[in-house]
Amino acid sequence: MGWLQSSTLTRMQRQLAPVFETPAALAFIPALCLAGFWFGGEGALIVIAALVPVVYLAGGGFQSRPGYQTYTGPGLCPREIFEERLEEVFQIAKHADKHSATLCIGIEDLDALIDRHGQAAVDTVMRQTGERILSILRTQDLVSQVGDARFTICTAPVRRLDLELCIQMAGRLQTAIEEPISIDGAAIYVSVSVGFCQLSRAPGVSGEDWLMAAATALREAQRRGPSAIRAYSDQMRVETETRSELREEVRKALDSGQIRPWFQPQISTDTGKITGFEALARWDHPERGMISPADFLPAVEEADLLERLAELMMYHALAALKAWDAGGVDVPQVGVNFAGSELGNPHLVDKIQWELDRFDLTPDRLAVEVLETVVASAPDDMVTRNINALGALGCRIDLDDFGTGHASISSIRRFSVTRIKIDRSFVTKADKDPEQRRMISAILTMAERLEVETLAEGVETVGEHAVLSQLGCDHVQGFGIARPMPFEQTLDWIGDHTAKLQNVPKIMNGRSG
Repeated sequence: MGWLQSSTLTRMQRQLAPVFETPAALAFIPALCLAGFWFGGEGALIVIAALVPVVYLAGGGFQSRPGYQTYTGPGLCPREIFEERLEEVFQIAKHADKHSATLCIGIEDLDALIDRHGQAAVDTVMRQTGERILSILRTQDLVSQVGDARFTICTAPVRRLDLELCIQMAGRLQTAIEEPISIDGAAIYVSVSVGFCQLSRAPGVSGEDWLMAAATALREAQRRGPSAIRAYSDQMRVETETRSELREEVRKALDSGQIRPWFQPQISTDTGKITGFEALARWDHPERGMISPADFLPAVEEADLLERLAELMMYHALAALKAWDAGGVDVPQVGVNFAGSELGNPHLVDKIQWELDRFDLTPDRLAVEVLETVVASAPDDMVTRNINALGALGCRIDLDDFGTGHASISSIRRFSVTRIKIDRSFVTKADKDPEQRRMISAILTMAERLEVETLAEGVETVGEHAVLSQLGCDHVQGFGIARPMPFEQTLDWIGDHTAKLQNVPKIMNGRSG
């Protein structure tokens, strides 16, 4: 029972202390003494004089307030002490009507830093990062390192700390940390994201809830990054809860058929004919309606179901090919996206071969779409072997989002890439921006020398379509051609598109002379 009594006394002290520390309480003591003397004479005055110090001591009087203590040890505050002081700051500042904030700082791309500079150099970077954080803050503020690439901060309570001051503090921290760090004559640059939560906006009833809110803000900053700063808000909490709900629902959605491929056509810039479709995952939720891939794909990844999604997409894509063949329409191929996790499956090639045999389709009808970032970072491991094996099987290999992942020319050759898909960031306003056209021309020239086909993504206007055709891009895809559609609508669209081609003059391709 001793621990229970001690805990109760501690809570009582925390509740009473702010009351006795306020100016109003100090002003009330003489009035209390005067009232006691008036109604009870000298005896009452003596009793009051004796009781007031006792009550003050019970409230923790004459002791240094724990939440305002400075950590006096060397360097950063140990995590255990940080958590204890955080809780004290939360309780005391709440009762004293003061302001504070928690901040989470995340170093981005730590694995890449280790690969590039080595673990010893990164350890030095983290140590100097901690020192820079301490140099920006006051001695009363608490700083701790949690994990390999994250720091947490709890500022000492003050009378004023509004949103603007918090943003300014986060910006100063970010600027200081991102200054180059010199190690053995080499300058190492890091980028950091910052999330923070003001005490006035803290959810829950504990310091842990408060710190978790800052961590939520950091995750949002990292989603928007690099080098982003975000403040915690109730909307962020709602979005976090929604993502959590999606994680719970996504397995059921995959099994019940709520998540299915929609198909976006790809056409030739020379003939206008359909050269394929890309299968894109769409979730038609029975209550929320259509959920954006940007919202549900992270939930699929967090639930470790990307491979299950790829299997489902491939099955429906091959089934669509058979249905198009049965309908008498010519769709040469369908593209299915594969992420790094699926490409690392040692049984991937056998699974794809089995599915192709199941539908009696030749391998060239399937385009395996691989992100450029995967190709750029893939070492000589299972991912490399699988991509090359699929190419040797006869599947087409499309390099997606080309221009964003820094894949080298040797990577394109090493993976036997059939076609590169030019990222939409190069395509936007290509008909109006000469710099965009020069970038596209350079990519197309390289592709022609390597004998690799090209497809431009994100084509939205007739002008962009015309410029890409004139520059010599082989295929185009985007809202300007057609939006993704469920399979049931593809046959009608194919019929309408084929009919239009009968009356539209051919756009001469730039390489046709």
